[in-house]
Amino acid sequence: MELTLIQKIAVFALPVIFAITLHEAAHGYVARYFGDMTAAAAGRITLNPLKHIDPVGTILVPAITLMLGGFLFGWAKPVPVNFAALRHPKKDMLWVAAAGPGANLLMAIFWGFVIFLSQLVPPNFFTTPLVLMGQAGIFINAVLMVLNLIPLPPLDGGRIAVSLLPRAQAIMLSRIEPYGFFILLGLLITGLLGRLLLPLVYSVISVVGAIFGFQG
Repeated sequence: MELTLIQKIAVFALPVIFAITLHEAAHGYVARYFGDMTAAAAGRITLNPLKHIDPVGTILVPAITLMLGGFLFGWAKPVPVNFAALRHPKKDMLWVAAAGPGANLLMAIFWGFVIFLSQLVPPNFFTTPLVLMGQAGIFINAVLMVLNLIPLPPLDGGRIAVSLLPRAQAIMLSRIEPYGFFILLGLLITGLLGRLLLPLVYSVISVVGAIFGFQG
């Protein structure tokens, strides 16, 4: 089913908002659990999407990439985390960083369940939009999960790698952080980002489809 740009935006809007909101809130919640109150003090442990939306990264950039048909790309306002305030900074960093992609995985499964439920009822006015929204939800959460697991600071995967690596190697990797976004942007512009990540994204989609018995 070929959708117009307006239809695509309508289908993707809610899944994108949920994806970025729960991703960022998960970081803040887990940071608070391990002793860092920075996000809590800033009011960022919330499901209010207005606290997490970046006008450029959450709205403009995804809309442009959706319109151009390229790799769906975007970002939210990062939740502030003071890793030094964690009870065990190097070890606890792993769980704080992994919380965001973990939230995206759970949301991909949730949207798979939405599709599963929509197939149990007789076709009506709501079933097709729900299926399309469910497909969009699985896709965007798979993209965010895989993208954020790239072992490149300041992405979550970079934080996880810094947590797991021996101290000397972790310090070397962490020095890349000021340039991480520009490296990522270069990969996006050259098309390498999509070629590298899409096979993994579609693998996640296939797994979610297999859980609920439909083709991902």
